[in-house]
Amino acid sequence: MIHTIYNGLLIGLGATIAMDAWAFIQNRVWGVPMPNWAMPGRWFAHLFKGKMFHHDIGQSDEVPSELILGWLFHYGVGIVYGIVFLFVVGSTWLTAPGFLTAWIFAIATIAAGWFILQPGMGLGWAASKTPKPWKSRGLGLIAHTAFGLGIWGSGLLICSTI
Repeated sequence: MIHTIYNGLLIGLGATIAMDAWAFIQNRVWGVPMPNWAMPGRWFAHLFKGKMFHHDIGQSDEVPSELILGWLFHYGVGIVYGIVFLFVVGSTWLTAPGFLTAWIFAIATIAAGWFILQPGMGLGWAASKTPKPWKSRGLGLIAHTAFGLGIWGSGLLICSTI
């Protein structure tokens, strides 16, 4: 079980790095704005104050080090997803990592963003209150595809060392 948690941690870390690398590429090539992890950090901090839903997270009280907290939250969620993934599919997946399994799981993880984080920050269900909801949804699906590629790639790296 410790090996599963350790490998899941590595998978989640690698997948989150892949997602961030894709965000960087999109920013440099197409000018897509980088994610502002301060707002999820603010949202996360407000959870401990008993507030989950905000009309507009940007108008909610700032919290100290919210950008750092947002990055830690982002990577923490990615790592938890990596561990959950390995427990769901089983550590035998690491003997022959398949992309489709990783991609399906990664796409499923967007549900937390669409139905918890975004409504909690005042963006509506699946970004419905944003200026271009379908663009936000599409970019989210692409980002989670990058996450899936990161799961798969991390699995291949781990597989090559076993």
